[in-house]
Amino acid sequence: MNNPICLNSNSYHGFTLEEAVEGAHRAGINLIELAGVIGWTEHVRNDYTAEQIAKVLDLLKANDITAIGMCGHTNIQTKEGQEIFKKNLQLAKKLGVKYVTLSTGETHGDESVISDDTELVQIIRDLGEVAKELGLEMAIETHGNNYGTGESVIALLKKVNMPNVRLNYDTGNVVFYGAIMPYEDLDKSTGSITGIHLKEKAGAQNEWNFPAVGRGDLDFSRILGILKQNGCKAPLSIEIEFTPAGPNGVEDVHESLAYSVGTIKRLSA
Repeated sequence: MNNPICLNSNSYHGFTLEEAVEGAHRAGINLIELAGVIGWTEHVRNDYTAEQIAKVLDLLKANDITAIGMCGHTNIQTKEGQEIFKKNLQLAKKLGVKYVTLSTGETHGDESVISDDTELVQIIRDLGEVAKELGLEMAIETHGNNYGTGESVIALLKKVNMPNVRLNYDTGNVVFYGAIMPYEDLDKSTGSITGIHLKEKAGAQNEWNFPAVGRGDLDFSRILGILKQNGCKAPLSIEIEFTPAGPNGVEDVHESLAYSVGTIKRLSA
């Protein structure tokens, strides 16, 4: 299997970027998706100075880690959210990443009901044009009340109809938000995927419980098999969000990340 393994630094929510990089280095990961979600995980911020950006890049280089993506979630249905996301795109360009992940509504919860997506489609097109000018891809994540499955995001992408606006498939989110198992949805999604948030899911469908990969209920052998069968070589960005109680310290995150990497390598062998 040729999918590179990546760390989604949101796994280190509540901890520093330096600690996330240390965990990736210890786990043998040399790719990272940087979390830049204002008010949640701010490992990078769109108001960083050139000096602060250089410090981030120096930290990654010193640990032989390359940033390939950035989580830039904000509520793009609002004017404020649109402006924040444009600034996130500018930051992503300076960080040298390839894509920026976003969702279609509130960063958390997102219980809104979209009955007419005409306005949303135009918003995404406008943001997609900004991303295109910067040489970036936008990756809409399976997330929230309206677009919790790959199938629903793909339907939206067809309306947007821009080559640089694609899908970020989150294996745990499709269960939590979409009430569907990834094996029932992933097969028809692979052709549109730029990135994959490889996230475990445990407990009830609507229970916030996202442990280390291999410690939950998802069949990752089956998930990886679907990716291989469809020739999808998108990076596997490990995202561990634990339970509402959070991890038991940073060493718990380090161990969970290492365990996840071991699981993926074993199943990919």
